[in-house]
Amino acid sequence: MERRNTPTKEAVLELLKKSGKAMSRDAIEQKITQKINRATIYRVLNRFCEDGILHRVVAEDGKQYFAVCVNCDDKILSGHHFHFRCTKCETIECLPVKVDFSVPNGYQVDGVNCVLSGTCEDCSR
Repeated sequence: MERRNTPTKEAVLELLKKSGKAMSRDAIEQKITQKINRATIYRVLNRFCEDGILHRVVAEDGKQYFAVCVNCDDKILSGHHFHFRCTKCETIECLPVKVDFSVPNGYQVDGVNCVLSGTCEDCSR
């Protein structure tokens, strides 16, 4: 079933596309120009995740971030990519390259939700 497009959906998606980085619901609520309640923002974000438009990143503190990933269509990275959280500027972004990992024999990986933390390229300069 195709979902109805609304001004709220358009505003949330446009904000995430422009940011180029993962954003928390709090950050989206602060930066969006429309007056949208918290529950509506969560509902929109969850539907976008269900529809494969966004993906959810859960940081090590349990906080959820949402991102439009430009590499999600890439078969190498799709569903199996890592994210990086900068401890200085607090941004979270998709790593644009495949990160190799291994699991013991007998285990099958269906998805990866991994956040590496440290200092991003911008903050390292």
